[in-house]
Amino acid sequence: MTGYRLTRLLPADHLHRALRADARAGLTGQPKRLPPKWFYDARGSELFEEITRLPEYYPTRAEREILTVRAGEIAAATGARTLVELGSGSSEKTRLLLDALRGHGTLERYVPVDVSESALESAATSLIEEYPGLDVSAVLSDFTTGLGLPEEGGGPRLVVFLGGTLGNLVPAERAAFLSGLRAQLLPGDALLLGTDLVKDPAVLVAAYDDAAGVTAAFNRNLLSVLNRELDADFDPAQFAHVALWDPEQEWIEMRLRSLRAQSVKITELGLAVHFEEGEELYTEVSAKFRRERVERELFAAGLKLSDWWTDAEGRFGLSLSRPMTDASD
Repeated sequence: MTGYRLTRLLPADHLHRALRADARAGLTGQPKRLPPKWFYDARGSELFEEITRLPEYYPTRAEREILTVRAGEIAAATGARTLVELGSGSSEKTRLLLDALRGHGTLERYVPVDVSESALESAATSLIEEYPGLDVSAVLSDFTTGLGLPEEGGGPRLVVFLGGTLGNLVPAERAAFLSGLRAQLLPGDALLLGTDLVKDPAVLVAAYDDAAGVTAAFNRNLLSVLNRELDADFDPAQFAHVALWDPEQEWIEMRLRSLRAQSVKITELGLAVHFEEGEELYTEVSAKFRRERVERELFAAGLKLSDWWTDAEGRFGLSLSRPMTDASD
């Protein structure tokens, strides 16, 4: 049967409870920090789409370039009947893979996994119209805590995790995520992973601190989310956007720096949070990779890298890996 089905693995109040927990833990810790997933309310998603079109922000274009050139090769290598996308969002780049798998004659099913039900419904509706006969089985899930992939039929499966989102996890989180994902993969399945690569720090910093200030607005929007959802009284104008390259960790850090000593009330949590002048709220890390590091982290999780592609300028990497089954792998 074709059409759209949605499996809800999150309670209706999951996001609000998770935001409360993250805000309480993050704003009372030292240093203060919040996970980057809270950037993406409706306004944050709009701002991020604008970021992907900026001249400084190369990752989206570089990844799309690889997919445009290599999608047919990926389809032939995997023979996937089911395409699973983690953090699917609008599923824009995924269409290149859907087209390739359909052209290869194997595509039957698409499984978008996302924490946003509205994003899933929007993507599913458009894809069913564009791909007659495609079975869309969406999963409302937080993939950092549990994927909940459908188990019935549809193999082999190609699981894709694009956009360099893996880099938003610190090493221990990446290890846990990849190991958890490996546990749900079956023989014949494959993982297509997008990773931004280490390069000139000036290029990296510019991508996260653009001249037009769009990324700064995106970063500050996190405070607006707290104001709306938790009845806080942040003044975003009193926080400066900061993007720094950490050469030891090989990641970009985004922060919000308090421009003055100030106290912020978060009414729903019963908290008053004090910021010293110059104190920073950490909002995102974005790790950059080398092929050797990607291969090492995949191997540690029980995945063997089989193919590696970059764009023409070597800015972004796509890796295809498969679950290891025994010591001979």
